[in-house]
Amino acid sequence: MKSRTWVLAGSVIAMLIASLDSTVMNTAMPYIARVLGDFTLYAWVFGAYMIVSTVTAPLYGKLADIFGRKRVFIASILIFLVGSALCGTAHSMLALILFRALQGLGAGGIMPLAQTIAGDLFRVEDRGKIQALFTGMWGLSSVLGPLVGATFVTWASWRWIFYVNVPLCILAVLLLLQYRDMYPPRQVAVDAIGAALFTVGVGVLLADTVVTSRLWMYAVVGISLLAAFVLYERRQTQPFIPFSLLRTRGMTSIILNTFVACAALFGASSYVPLFLQEVAGQSLFVSGLVLIGSSAGWMISAVPAGKWVVRSGFRVPLLVGNAVLFLAALVYLPISAHTGFWYLFGAMVVQGYAFGLLLTVALIACQQLVQPDQRGLSTSLQMFARNLGSAIGVTVMGAFLTHAPSVLMGMHRLFLYALAASVLAVVTALCIPRLGMPSSPQSPSVPRSQPQASGAGSS
Repeated sequence: MKSRTWVLAGSVIAMLIASLDSTVMNTAMPYIARVLGDFTLYAWVFGAYMIVSTVTAPLYGKLADIFGRKRVFIASILIFLVGSALCGTAHSMLALILFRALQGLGAGGIMPLAQTIAGDLFRVEDRGKIQALFTGMWGLSSVLGPLVGATFVTWASWRWIFYVNVPLCILAVLLLLQYRDMYPPRQVAVDAIGAALFTVGVGVLLADTVVTSRLWMYAVVGISLLAAFVLYERRQTQPFIPFSLLRTRGMTSIILNTFVACAALFGASSYVPLFLQEVAGQSLFVSGLVLIGSSAGWMISAVPAGKWVVRSGFRVPLLVGNAVLFLAALVYLPISAHTGFWYLFGAMVVQGYAFGLLLTVALIACQQLVQPDQRGLSTSLQMFARNLGSAIGVTVMGAFLTHAPSVLMGMHRLFLYALAASVLAVVTALCIPRLGMPSSPQSPSVPRSQPQASGAGSS
């Protein structure tokens, strides 16, 4: 039990630093851009991290299933450590972008593999509490990230934004050394061509969220590469993403619902603080505090989610989560210049409750519906759908806001989009079949009293 606790602590620390680095630049980047110059590359500092971390998640999941969770997870943390150290030494915007991409390469493994190891170590009934803990790290990073960035810029040096990651990464690795893979890795050949086609194709498509011209060219190239990926994978005996996994009952519909739900409303967390600053006249600090509402709602629903799944299966909680998501979009719709902090805080609680239920249950489903030697890939695909939907949703909402005559009008338009997209999310949820909890070997059955970090398998 003690070793399992240390492994969980290492996973939580790794998750915290990876999520923190997706928000810590929000307040520090204007100053860094003035120091390094070349404002034309401003968006790429964020985009490089987001794109690389998103597209590499399925690759890490596949590698973890082949070579073992421990070694791949630790490798991703060490890559993140090197990327962080190099970011702190950057003396040009181009160098910072390249090093941020290296950070994203590490983060692409940290996010899904922390969740995968939690799925190996803890029973389904307890998994909701673990998801709530990970969610707390996301919520903490959303609030602390901008404040940490501003603090380092004001009182020390912006370079410490990255240097502080180094000791935290080392601590996470030391804690994770106690983990031993519970399931023997599945030693198969790595489908390098399929992985490259998928990763580059999705990466080019996501570049559309950053570039400002020739969007059609990126879309055409990305779609062409993904089409080539599908045709190539159909002829492989050991494909990068086995289509048999996607044919697992309920898997595709759950992943699709995750994508649509995140595209619908996940991006609201990026724009509600902006509304409070620009329309309601709140300070940067107060506008950041509103995000605590989302984290609180998320934890309220995530903690009991595992037990609910055991009693009712996956479909009912997912339908309820999508219904609450639609309700959250309705709550956002009537905002005006007189809307205050506490109204939006309550709306964020409703939104957080919806996502806490949706994403926790969807993650448990994707882990439990497959064999243990595919759990890394299935978890990564779930995280990939979440990140891809979020990136697209933020981009679409940003377009509505940018092309509106005022911030208030833009907020109305983006929440109308969120309402329509949440209806589509409900429709996709209705397509999810009735799924009960599968029996072993999919479900971990190690007794509670046994230190689960010392199971069989290679390390």
